[in-house]
Amino acid sequence: MSIFSRILDGSIPCHRVYEDDLTLAFLDINPLAPGHTLVIPKEAQATVMDLSEKSAAGIGRVLPRITRAACAAAGVQECNIIQNNGAGAGQEVMHVHFHVIPKSSEFGLRKQWTPRPLADGEAEEILRIMQASVEQE
Repeated sequence: MSIFSRILDGSIPCHRVYEDDLTLAFLDINPLAPGHTLVIPKEAQATVMDLSEKSAAGIGRVLPRITRAACAAAGVQECNIIQNNGAGAGQEVMHVHFHVIPKSSEFGLRKQWTPRPLADGEAEEILRIMQASVEQE
């Protein structure tokens, strides 16, 4: 049982921002910014790939509203929305969750991306694999 399951069952308190039948949004206890909020499905799944379409739709429905609220709390118009899947990708709590992190020059996520160009033919091979996977769903 994850810490988020314990928050959902009421055995651990949280600062609830929003709740409905499918989702819960609450303040992060170690925030990177004022208004740093976690949005979780009530369905206990480790990754987005495991999440039901119903729960995913529930998150998608409330995420814009929670993002506006988090930005309002921080007095900013910019933010990051981060969602990791698996320990190797940086996930620490194995329950799907989205971090909504308001951003200003004084606070927020500081992350450096290291992009690389696609190699010749790489996009076509990636597309072939992905499209075949989508068709199997």
